[in-house]
Amino acid sequence: MPTIKVKGMSCQHCVKSVTEAMEKLGAKDVSIDLLTGDVKYEEPAPIDKKAIKEAIDKIGFEFVG
Repeated sequence: MPTIKVKGMSCQHCVKSVTEAMEKLGAKDVSIDLLTGDVKYEEPAPIDKKAIKEAIDKIGFEFVG
């Protein structure tokens, strides 16, 4: 299960926004830990990290990697 780090999330609305952005890229079973900023997900097909960064940045959060 791939994991990325995202900064700037602080509430369930943030979790929903990031989850929806990831799902639009094809991610499944997105799981987010607000305390650590960890975003875990399943990828049925490989998802480009650049596309993830762009999607996360576009909704106002910081993709750390």
